[in-house]
Amino acid sequence: MKENPHGGDIYSGRYDYDFSVNVNPFGPPESVRQAVRESVECLTNYPDSSCQALRKALSEKLAVRPDHLIFGNGAAELIFALVQAVRPKKALLAAPGFAEYEAALKAADCEIVFYPLSPERNFQPGEDFMEWITDETDLIFLCNPNNPTGVETPREFLLQAAERAEKCRAVLAVDECFWQFVPAKERVTLMDAVERYPSLFLLHAFTKTYAMPGLRLGYGVSSDHALLEWMERQVQAWNVSIPAQMAGLAALQEDAYVERTAKAVALEREYLSGEMKRLGLTVYPSSANFLLFQGPEDLKERCKEKKILIRDCRNYHGLCPGWFRVAVKLHEENEVLIRSLEEMLKNK
Repeated sequence: MKENPHGGDIYSGRYDYDFSVNVNPFGPPESVRQAVRESVECLTNYPDSSCQALRKALSEKLAVRPDHLIFGNGAAELIFALVQAVRPKKALLAAPGFAEYEAALKAADCEIVFYPLSPERNFQPGEDFMEWITDETDLIFLCNPNNPTGVETPREFLLQAAERAEKCRAVLAVDECFWQFVPAKERVTLMDAVERYPSLFLLHAFTKTYAMPGLRLGYGVSSDHALLEWMERQVQAWNVSIPAQMAGLAALQEDAYVERTAKAVALEREYLSGEMKRLGLTVYPSSANFLLFQGPEDLKERCKEKKILIRDCRNYHGLCPGWFRVAVKLHEENEVLIRSLEEMLKNK
């Protein structure tokens, strides 16, 4: 049986609340649900392998050229496709970071160098990170905001990394899948830098923002046409289904939903963080829709007894037993989590 190293393992037990997956707490917009319902009428057709309608709409939305886009069966497929296209001998990862980067690199038999992100520095990479990018580095992964820490890296730092990658002829992949959970005025993206840095690859997904992980829809942005062509060769034909493409088109119209989400998440994140600290847990600053914290090593099992699922982070490189992540959900759900944690920690 395939092991699940991520959150969302709701199939192995019965849970009333799933705080282990960091998707939009409001659920999919009604327009997305309706698009999926309407897609049933098209199921006798093969999907458009070029995602033409979605490509046009997204290109206009992002103000990037249509041929700078690549679509995948979720962002995870594109991570593996990128690694297979680059075929790196040596890669640099900031740790802790999303597990799929490491999985994809190991599948390609690539040497991995881990740059440690320390809690003492609030998991921010230091200026010495640039020195870790050398002429031997073929591929670099950064996540912004980072998963599982929720830390947002300054734009100036990312541009410096892009400049360094260009000089060293390395590909810099910046995963921006959580950027829309940050309030608009504080968001960091390198979308406008893609033309300037051909070695820059941006990774995005509809999954988290629009609460549609079951549909699997991700996309990448790069001005390196050769790289995108090599990536296209790594994925199967018709890898993005008709329901996913139609849902994506509908989601792109939901600007008000995105802004409402960012504001709500900011308020609830502050509430959750404050209450968890009150209970004696060590909670780290976050700009995303989740919180990384430290608690008793058996906390996940004790939460399971209350039919609550949280993310055990011990399998992240650089973390160990006692590190956990919880998603920021709606206030009523967050209150349930706090009440449950309070009961558990009183009886430890």
